[in-house]
Amino acid sequence: MLQLVEHFYSIQGEGKYMGVPSLFFRFGGCNLTCTGFGCHERAPSGTEVIGCDTAYAVDRKAFGELWQEIEELQTLIWIMNGYRLPPHVDVVLTGGEPLIYANEPIFVEFIEHLIAQGHRITFETNATIAPDFAKYPFYKEAVYALSVKLSNSGEPYDKRVRFEVLDAIITNTNGSFFKFTVDEPSLMSHIEAEIDEIIAHYPLTPVYCMPLGGDKSHIEANCEAVIEFCKRRGFIYSDRLHIRIWDQNHGV
Repeated sequence: MLQLVEHFYSIQGEGKYMGVPSLFFRFGGCNLTCTGFGCHERAPSGTEVIGCDTAYAVDRKAFGELWQEIEELQTLIWIMNGYRLPPHVDVVLTGGEPLIYANEPIFVEFIEHLIAQGHRITFETNATIAPDFAKYPFYKEAVYALSVKLSNSGEPYDKRVRFEVLDAIITNTNGSFFKFTVDEPSLMSHIEAEIDEIIAHYPLTPVYCMPLGGDKSHIEANCEAVIEFCKRRGFIYSDRLHIRIWDQNHGV
């Protein structure tokens, strides 16, 4: 069953298309938890959950009552029609991890519909799950923001780095890019070597780096170190514009 956490029309706050008006669909569920990021989120029950800055879209036990079950494609189309959108607006599919639904019939129908309507689709993915490009060739038309998790996520290496998945996505698509989340302490130790190991396999794939943080103060605390790192390495700095403006990561 497809689980939708939220939808909103805003601007893309990160990565290659930062600033571009985009319609976001945030789907619930993830195959990672990333407790190492240390972002705190309070569940409706009052329980405090620690994880990534979208823990509310990861932990179904704590936040599931906020999730909406989508039982037919028409529901997603009605949602889109409820907004006043420019033609062919960018659509961003995020989570959690949206590609856990890559074979879900309603999700497949939705992607096929969006492609047929001329929308540019971006998947914000942790790059541990690849679509079946042979069975569903329209997945090749999407852009993939490959947010491969580093050791600062707290996830074990064999769960967060999947070269066979990266090979499949990068080989089958155009315009995809790496988007690493880094912070000042990790830049002073081991993170650079981790990034180098990953990108060495894909020298033509652009590399974006953005500061770790689920609120404005944490973004600001890390951004200068990330900028200096990008300057030294020739990577592309990505701010987190939505957090810097609205100081949150919910529905903006």
